[in-house]
Amino acid sequence: MREVNRSALILTAKPAFLDWVREVDASSSDLTLEDINEEPVIYLVPEFESDEEFAKWVEGHFDDIFQEQLAGWWTDQRLWPTDRSVRLFQNWFDCQSHSVVLDVVPGRLSRVE
Repeated sequence: MREVNRSALILTAKPAFLDWVREVDASSSDLTLEDINEEPVIYLVPEFESDEEFAKWVEGHFDDIFQEQLAGWWTDQRLWPTDRSVRLFQNWFDCQSHSVVLDVVPGRLSRVE
């Protein structure tokens, strides 16, 4: 396996995001947080030396991630929150950094390059 020079951002929804989904989509009334987070979204991001560096990167890129998540659940942007601050993002989502990413596609299973 080959280690990729990247980290992973694992994104999970919090109850406030579920509340918004239920508000904009009446058919989601039975949806649970466990349903939403059954398969968390994982983004490949740059490598980080510290949690602080990771947090700073998230602050600089949260709006793109926020918009991606909103669009994945509801495409009518008129119903998206207009004040998408980093504070709101942090209230709606949890971002966890994971530093070990291995590439296991065929042909890359050997440690010898």
